[in-house]
Amino acid sequence: MTIRSASPRSTRRPAWAGRNYVLLTAATIVTSLGANGALIATTWAVFESGGDAGDVGIVAMARFLPLVLFLLIGGAVADRIPRHRVMVAANTLNFASQAVFAALVLSGTAEIWQMMVLTGLCGAGQAFFNPAAEGMLMSSVSGEQASRAFAFYRMAMHGAGIGGAALGGALVAFVGPGWVLAVDAAAFAVAGGLRAFLDVSGIPERKPGGGLLSDLREGWQEFIGRPWLWSIVAQFSVVVGLIGAVESVYGPLVARDELGGATPWGIALAGYGVGTVAGAVLMTRWKPRRMLLVGTLGVFPIALPSAALAVPLPAIGLTAVMFASGVAMEIFGVSWMTTMHQEIPEEKLSRVSAYDWFGSTALLPLTTALAGPAESAFGRTASLWGAAALMTLVTGLVLLVPDVRNLTRRPHQEAAPVAGGGATLDALPAQAGSADAEGALGRRG
Repeated sequence: MTIRSASPRSTRRPAWAGRNYVLLTAATIVTSLGANGALIATTWAVFESGGDAGDVGIVAMARFLPLVLFLLIGGAVADRIPRHRVMVAANTLNFASQAVFAALVLSGTAEIWQMMVLTGLCGAGQAFFNPAAEGMLMSSVSGEQASRAFAFYRMAMHGAGIGGAALGGALVAFVGPGWVLAVDAAAFAVAGGLRAFLDVSGIPERKPGGGLLSDLREGWQEFIGRPWLWSIVAQFSVVVGLIGAVESVYGPLVARDELGGATPWGIALAGYGVGTVAGAVLMTRWKPRRMLLVGTLGVFPIALPSAALAVPLPAIGLTAVMFASGVAMEIFGVSWMTTMHQEIPEEKLSRVSAYDWFGSTALLPLTTALAGPAESAFGRTASLWGAAALMTLVTGLVLLVPDVRNLTRRPHQEAAPVAGGGATLDALPAQAGSADAEGALGRRG
């Protein structure tokens, strides 16, 4: 392996950790600290305003619906104009909406409809941010070490999420949800500033296309022509929808009624974060040859938190289960990201990622909105057991797709320059492969 450094300073970090990679990772650490606490704070803000389980589901739906509606447009836009501009604009919208949300909660005047509008604006921002961010991240690394770069990125993101979840749960209990939402708004402002310095000069210039609809059609053809891609996205449409209902509605309700409040739920979410870090560490060393097969097998334990809440297990048991689920999710996550990096052309990454996000989040508005009515109709315990069973079933079905079982990591022959990286990796020895997508919940701006 030959490493060519642009400056002596670049030798202080791994060759695959270029300037853009470092900026993206730093910005994601900042937003992960705020976002994980904000998820808890939003639920408790609804409770403090007099809302019930149905209101929690409606507010969650208001965030996810714009996310689903605008994702495909966001992906096409991110492949037409510089991705970092899309990311900064989205972060600015997220900052503004969360700042107003925090002010209303702190003043004690927040109403359910206001929460719906503001979380909806935040969801719209994420719809444009997510495809741009995924395309930017994949363009920031190259070579055989891509899976290791993705694993370290996700390890940093989830490590920050551990602190964000634990601190957020504690702050909600001691100072109230409004201050936690204010911290999230500040995090978006800082992250947007960091992303404004991303360097896109090393990314190949995209040729003018035939318009937005033409770009969407091209992305769809790329998506539907790969059975492994659309089958796993269909699987995660169900899995992510159910995870959204469990984490946004049932988890906080079980914590409030059975575990003692926001703090135990924050600790359980932190346990999940610790698990994702442990999984990312594992995936920096382990490169399974059949990436998608190993990743899909890792999805089965993701159903365990639903079962644990159905029992329900005490806080320590729930935290242990969440830890195991985090490890499993990261095995899938790193495997998925490496597969996308290997199989999808760079100039189509954001559009294909948008179809991935769209499919993976398509059921979130429905499942979160129906979580409350399902509890009323079937009971909380039956609803949680049903979610666990359905996640297990769809994961088993996707293993019937030959490409999922057989797609393997290809030996890397030639590495393209790393955009904004300051270093280039020449052809590295072939290794067996591995690496993303928490469907939709683990990749946050």
